[in-house]
Amino acid sequence: MENKKQFAGLWAVILGGSSGFGLASLIKLAQHGMNIAVAYREMASQEKELIKTLLEIANVNGVTILPCNINALDEQGRNLFIQKLGEATGTKKCIRILLHSIARGSLKPLVSDETGAGNLSLEDIQLTSYAMSNSLLDWARILLQRDFFCEDARIIGLTSEGSGKYWENYAAVSIAKASLQSLATYMAVEFAKYGLKTNLIQAGITRTPALKKMSRNENLAEFATKRNPSGRLTLPSDVANVIYLLCTDEAAWINGAVIHVDGGEHCC
Repeated sequence: MENKKQFAGLWAVILGGSSGFGLASLIKLAQHGMNIAVAYREMASQEKELIKTLLEIANVNGVTILPCNINALDEQGRNLFIQKLGEATGTKKCIRILLHSIARGSLKPLVSDETGAGNLSLEDIQLTSYAMSNSLLDWARILLQRDFFCEDARIIGLTSEGSGKYWENYAAVSIAKASLQSLATYMAVEFAKYGLKTNLIQAGITRTPALKKMSRNENLAEFATKRNPSGRLTLPSDVANVIYLLCTDEAAWINGAVIHVDGGEHCC
């Protein structure tokens, strides 16, 4: 029981924590005593069930979970979140991890037909890149400027194999993920002097709400299962386990890495 409270008094900020990797990580970190401030964008009907789930997780693990239904991609949403975080923590230097798990982007072809209808636009690319890449920098900087990060904190983003290979209608997200990998390299170097370690996780194909939106997602999942040395898809809990490990004191020397969490899927 004592081991489960190893993160007592510390906080996680999870962006996109209502499902998938974000929610799985929330559950895992809460089990080890970490308080959670979670940002998400949900309709009122879905939020009601989510709040119920979050309250159950908080009660079972004896932690505080601060839910924030905001647009994490605009200044107003960030400022509201920061205000609530300050009120909930009552202190500074409390955040152990910033997890960026926002999955919001356009899934369109570069060229669809002779009319151009349905083509991926420059605006689509810009919005997707900000949502799934550059917004990480804005969040990291505001938390740093407001002195919320503890002395040995982690910044973790999520990339995918699609950043460097072709998946149908995935161009905008691929561009965003490739950008994220470059951004993370620079953040690893320039944020290190503040005690921050920046890493990315490249998960294998996982059945998440984001996967369901992709073209031929069942074909992709079937191929990944056959390709994976362990003969199964990656689970959100697999990723959450590694995010937990990266939060431990023993992971303090990991910085600027892209960590494959896929059971060896990328090898095949």
